[in-house]
Amino acid sequence: MTQTRTLPLALIQLDVPPPQVVAKVGEQPVWFIDALGLQPGDYVIVRPHLGEALPAFDTLSGAILSGSWAMVTDHADWSERTAAWIRAALEAALPLLGVCYGHQLMAYALGGKVGDNPQGWERGLKTLTRDDRRDAWLAQLPETFPAWLSHRQSVLVPPPHARVLAHSAQDGCQILRYSAQALSVQFHPEFTRHIMTACLPPDVADEGWAMPATDWARELLLRFWQQTRMQPHAQAQGA
Repeated sequence: MTQTRTLPLALIQLDVPPPQVVAKVGEQPVWFIDALGLQPGDYVIVRPHLGEALPAFDTLSGAILSGSWAMVTDHADWSERTAAWIRAALEAALPLLGVCYGHQLMAYALGGKVGDNPQGWERGLKTLTRDDRRDAWLAQLPETFPAWLSHRQSVLVPPPHARVLAHSAQDGCQILRYSAQALSVQFHPEFTRHIMTACLPPDVADEGWAMPATDWARELLLRFWQQTRMQPHAQAQGA
């Protein structure tokens, strides 16, 4: 008998956090699994930094590219290999969401410029402002909303044809739209306050950040996950 099954979401882990962070909150895939309430059959974890092969597009419903303590400008072999995969994934119309390092890597892979943020390290709970009211993914969001951030590098020049959807006081490219299926965010929609404080250096204190009742950044992450499940290519035939 033929049944319809949903293909898994790829959680592409880009290197590992420092040991002290892992001891407190685990590695990046766990944060997305918890944020989205994923079950074992919903996802696969891919670790290019360990030499794992990036998956074929027809085996996935979509992919999330994680944050990292690495720098895109270091051009690590695993990062460059993932950048090539991103270019091919965009051509294949695979739904993609880049987060922090993943955001910068997508922009770099697609022709943008990434480098040290001239305004310094952006960290903590910051206010983002929408730049595009037409994008359906941002529908129902207020003009400004809070999000967790921690990054030293930024997208300094977006790729040609990419559309900037939001900015913050320290970073002009907080959300980039590349196609109907592909976008990226500099902030961390998967973070909680606990994860944020665990990622801070020992000499940096939690400033008493409090996320409002509605975590709009998390809502965007959930919306991406829901959209991947509705994509026609996310359905495959199985016995």
